[in-house]
Amino acid sequence: MIEVSNLSKTYENGYEALKNVNFSVQKGELVCLLGPSGCGKSTLLNIISGLLDATSGDIKFDGQSVIGVAPEKRDIGFVFQNYALFPHMTAKENVMFPLTVGKGKISKKEARKNVQKYLKLTHIEDIAHKKPGQLSGGQQQRVAIARALVQQPKVLLMDEPLSNLDARLRLQIREEIRALVKEVGITTIFVTHDQEEALSIGDRIILLNEGIVQQADKGQNLYLNPANQFVANFIGNPVIDLFKMNWDGERLVNSTFNISEFQLNNINFEKDKSYCLGIRPENIQPNDSDFDFQAQIKDIELIGRDRILKFEIDEKQYRSLVKVENEINVGDTVKFKINMEKAFIFNDKGERLF
Repeated sequence: MIEVSNLSKTYENGYEALKNVNFSVQKGELVCLLGPSGCGKSTLLNIISGLLDATSGDIKFDGQSVIGVAPEKRDIGFVFQNYALFPHMTAKENVMFPLTVGKGKISKKEARKNVQKYLKLTHIEDIAHKKPGQLSGGQQQRVAIARALVQQPKVLLMDEPLSNLDARLRLQIREEIRALVKEVGITTIFVTHDQEEALSIGDRIILLNEGIVQQADKGQNLYLNPANQFVANFIGNPVIDLFKMNWDGERLVNSTFNISEFQLNNINFEKDKSYCLGIRPENIQPNDSDFDFQAQIKDIELIGRDRILKFEIDEKQYRSLVKVENEINVGDTVKFKINMEKAFIFNDKGERLF
């Protein structure tokens, strides 16, 4: 189990990379650190590994603090973004290397037995004799994972391990990674900036922005119950639509439409102040008989079996996600109904009110 408590990192130039970060990872859990570039993901991973010192805070493995403990004594496996394989060694020799050096080295007979197990687990037995320069990106990635796991560490850390692969291979490898770490039962922290990747591979997601944990939860909960406007916008494809609204004393009002049933008397709105009504595109649907607004379709994008209808209100583009069978074309004026039960309300600071 990993516990991160009040962790902060400030560099000498005054830049705060991490600000009071708190979260835990259960034994055997696969957690994704997700966020945009520069949010602090890799900094956090490097501090957990011991490659970087924190300014303040604590990290515990199974209840024992590892602050000040050298990286090689933290019992971790690390898969880097560039794999960091030795070019002059074969795949098998790369995997075996950690078992033959340092105080923890074992006999060659035992090392070969362990290596064979992880070559099989990562499906690289048939390329074990090849050197990294002869391997594809996906094969190199498997070798790096096998090398990290062969020492049977308590924790596996992965820093954007799929970023150098093409889209199709990324999909295949991420499925293999999840299956593998679950089979081995190792506690894993996986860093990525790709929200689709995080949603598909992680038991939970820790979403960072500007060095602050925005929300830590199951991917489904981040989508259905975002903690704030940043989470709502970052999670989901297509992202949430935000309608600018004002409180007129009785209801939220948009310059194009009024939503009379959306009065929300339990929230202390300020008159004439701006708010955002957040709606997922699948909750904005064509409805000729009961509608909130109408708009002209500017573009249509096909996504698998569904379509995204793009329209404008006050020169701002919005979207509706509909089934393909709807007979709608570019240029049509369509009446839309918003499912208010699925709506979110944010104030001008991005805080969620509803």
